[in-house]
Amino acid sequence: MTIASALALYSTMIILALIPGPGVVVVVARALDSGFRQGFATAMGILSGDFIFIALAIFGLAALADVMGNFFVIIKYAGAAYLMYLGFQLITSAGTSAATVTLKPANYSTNYLVGLVTSVSNPKVTLFYLSFFPAFFDIETLSGTDVVLLFVIATLSVGVVMAGYAYVAAKTKSSFAASPKTKYLKFGSGALLMGGGVFVALRS
Repeated sequence: MTIASALALYSTMIILALIPGPGVVVVVARALDSGFRQGFATAMGILSGDFIFIALAIFGLAALADVMGNFFVIIKYAGAAYLMYLGFQLITSAGTSAATVTLKPANYSTNYLVGLVTSVSNPKVTLFYLSFFPAFFDIETLSGTDVVLLFVIATLSVGVVMAGYAYVAAKTKSSFAASPKTKYLKFGSGALLMGGGVFVALRS
């Protein structure tokens, strides 16, 4: 995997992690209800779910690479189209207020499992790893260093972003959608997602 591909994957994963979804809602809810440490435990559960999908994508797709052949070309373009769709949807969507979620305090293991289940049960996470990973690196020549790098990228993108949501939620105790500049942030994020889709589609 080249440096350019690693940076592109890292940037894309950060943007996707920043977009409010089931994982963000759960992390924020746990942090608002039980404090940063409980929210952080939930964030680590979500990251662990991503680790599972990374392992499945690497080893599962690697085993199928020889027999599936050009099928991965279809996966690549499907993934690119999905990224551009998410970007377009983000740009054109109107600002909405964050959902209010009330959860009972729980211990670290419970919050960790909540995050793990949320990640594993999210179909968008599955689609991301099955469609984008084959586009960012060559499965047949993947080295041990590349595998470690993928886990590091996930940690520094998904893990850091989710932990950041937990920290901000615990500190502010307020909605994330209150800023009048939200629409500009959404437009910029959407543009980056669409750019990531173009990168995947054009990568040979």
